[in-house]
Amino acid sequence: MKQFNVTGLCTPEQDYMADISEKIKQIRAMVDAGKYFTMNQARQYGKTTILQALKKDLYADYIVSRISFEGIGGIIFSDEMQFCTGFDELFAKSLRFSSANSKDLLQWTEYEKKTTNFLRLSEKITDFCSCRQVVLLIDETDQASDNQVFLHFLGMLREKYLARKTEEDFTFYSVILAGVYDVKNRKLPMIEKGYTTGVEQEAKYNSPWNIAADFDIDLSLSTAEIRSMLEEYEADHHT
Repeated sequence: MKQFNVTGLCTPEQDYMADISEKIKQIRAMVDAGKYFTMNQARQYGKTTILQALKKDLYADYIVSRISFEGIGGIIFSDEMQFCTGFDELFAKSLRFSSANSKDLLQWTEYEKKTTNFLRLSEKITDFCSCRQVVLLIDETDQASDNQVFLHFLGMLREKYLARKTEEDFTFYSVILAGVYDVKNRKLPMIEKGYTTGVEQEAKYNSPWNIAADFDIDLSLSTAEIRSMLEEYEADHHT
């Protein structure tokens, strides 16, 4: 029996859900255009549910990797080596539960060079994406946004995105970062906390995610979207 779920992920098989198909259609259009963008809303706003629905919608045409920084601890953000090896493992795990086939997973996991730094990780992404359209979804980015190593990671993705436009690199076709706060604005708090000084501090004002397209899609639920959920409940319970 379905129920109304107000905590965590909602699934159409188990929960009464508003019809978010139009939102998925609009976000899908951004992905199809190869955009990099962020989705930022308060908690319990449906971001994770939307990402899961988007992931299923993209399966037929893309390899979709969805990873989350929630619940993985802080060691992964301690230095470059920990982050690169940690991301490598998270990405490999996500491929096991995606539309990727065994050949895709095997290529990623048996890459001959250890991803202990951003140069190696960049090379691995280049090789993997050279013959595949891969969409990367990163949820709970707030867990990482105050860490310098994460900003370096975003900088690496930015450089690869720009190089792809000049046909000098291969990288993820589309990247979506989801969280409560916009990572484009996270450098200023780091400056205020004294994480950077001097010339480096001045450079911090230039976001490593300034390639992100504007995300103007309203994630709040409309009357029509809510109505579909109540009609389904009424069909089951005849109140």
